[in-house]
Amino acid sequence: MSIDYKLAGSDTDTRNYKVSVKNLRSWFGTKQALKDISFDVKENTVTALIGPSGCGKTTLIRCLNRMNEMTAGASVQGSVFLDNIDIYDKSVDPVLIKRRMGMVFQKPNPFPTMSIYNNVAAGLKLNGIKDKNLINEVVEESLRGAALWDEVKDELAKPGISLSGGQQQRLCIARALAMQPEILLMDEPTSALDPIASAKIEELMNDLKKDLTIIIVTHNMQQAARVSDHTAFMYLGELVEYGPTKQIFENPEKELTERYISGKFG
Repeated sequence: MSIDYKLAGSDTDTRNYKVSVKNLRSWFGTKQALKDISFDVKENTVTALIGPSGCGKTTLIRCLNRMNEMTAGASVQGSVFLDNIDIYDKSVDPVLIKRRMGMVFQKPNPFPTMSIYNNVAAGLKLNGIKDKNLINEVVEESLRGAALWDEVKDELAKPGISLSGGQQQRLCIARALAMQPEILLMDEPTSALDPIASAKIEELMNDLKKDLTIIIVTHNMQQAARVSDHTAFMYLGELVEYGPTKQIFENPEKELTERYISGKFG
């Protein structure tokens, strides 16, 4: 199939955006996963990445904080600008990028041997912070930020894995928030959760974007329509269309986008 796709954010001025992706290409060995992806993300917004399985959504989100480098045989060309700094420049420390871009995965993954408290505090301690009062403050603030504090404040010594699935995912969000990131990357964060737990995560995203910029991969188009300000539709490693969510869902420019949104394939 020949795709007439739209490259968004093709201007070279990245100063007005929190994240700017420019001509990003990615491979796993000789297999190309991403093909000239370009788009811009404004601060304090939620951007949804949608598209059928295998279209490159997860690869893209992992490229945004250089997590893709942890995969053997992976390579990247192009640029990802964070506050006008190219994170793939050789002078940039990838560890610092990961601190600025928190990540929440599809399946809740609390540290199984750690308490609720230590799950949130782990990153702080690994970074050499020893001030117990400061750690206590950050743990509480992060759990409040993840809308979990009131549910666990009297059970902080219990194992993180003793929580329900939805609570575990919010614990993982709190763990990410404890590092005080500027951007939160979420890879299908509600796909393993029931509708009630999913709704809590969606409400949480709406609250968190007051202080953070959020980029979410989701297979759930209704979720994308509910939570995001902008939506990117991907297909076969290409960015087919990117724009305000209302436009993408109600008046897409590309026929392929309309077909996917209306459920004709995917």
